[in-house]
Amino acid sequence: MAEIAQAVEMKIGALLPTTDLAEARVFDAMRYGCLNGGKRLRPFLVMQSAALFGVNPDCAIRAAAAVEMVHSYSLVHDDLPAMDDGELRRGRPTCHRQFDEATAILAGDGLLTLAFEVLADPATHEDPNIRCQLVSALAKAAGGHGMVGGQMLDLIAEHESFDLGTTTRLQRMKTGEMIAFSCEAGGILGKANPPQRTALRAYAHDMGLAFQIVDDLLDVEGTAEETGKTVGRDAQAGKATFVSILGRDRARAQAEMLSHQASQHLDIFDGRADMLKAVADFVVARRA
Repeated sequence: MAEIAQAVEMKIGALLPTTDLAEARVFDAMRYGCLNGGKRLRPFLVMQSAALFGVNPDCAIRAAAAVEMVHSYSLVHDDLPAMDDGELRRGRPTCHRQFDEATAILAGDGLLTLAFEVLADPATHEDPNIRCQLVSALAKAAGGHGMVGGQMLDLIAEHESFDLGTTTRLQRMKTGEMIAFSCEAGGILGKANPPQRTALRAYAHDMGLAFQIVDDLLDVEGTAEETGKTVGRDAQAGKATFVSILGRDRARAQAEMLSHQASQHLDIFDGRADMLKAVADFVVARRA
């Protein structure tokens, strides 16, 4: 994961624009919001799923970079005063605190739109139909029926009490759809058959939900030094989380069950997806 994170970081750095013109400040903010370390889990999933189908790594890493741009945009906007008003992200001041709120908004917009420019470029795949599939699938995962819709539910959760079903739906949209795209992107690039793509999405949805449950646990049990961000924000905002609904022990047991279930979906690949199975274990054991 560390090796792929470094490679993706270099690719993102090469793809992000630079200029000496007056608008350079927004490009600086884009780089600050995206080139700031982190696990790079979503790009790792793109690269590993692509490897299952023998996809050219030079193509896969472009899709991986595009996913991380969208993810980074979501973090920049999620930290804004109108959203979660975060102070720290990956151990550094959040983008709007390092620059200013308006610049952070534009930086997020810039990262989002650049992601689609990268996917639409012939360098990502020679087949325009494949590029169209990638663009369409990412748009759905990041849009109103995916991440953006989940963010809206997350804001509503500050004022309304959600039950377990609604909280699960919120997290599947906010976090799970982008993780699902990250896994399915390799299948799209590799022209996988429908059962294989279904298996990757099923794996991603279970693993993504386990990831979010652990996030909720870390918000209660972790420290800012471990997680690189302010902890305890959900409780302060009065949001329902898996921990507040299930309790710590049941939440942890649920995450472990989902991790095991996620791995079982990959049996269709006859041992070639062991690295993805290891990720399912990693997301439950992590402390950041």
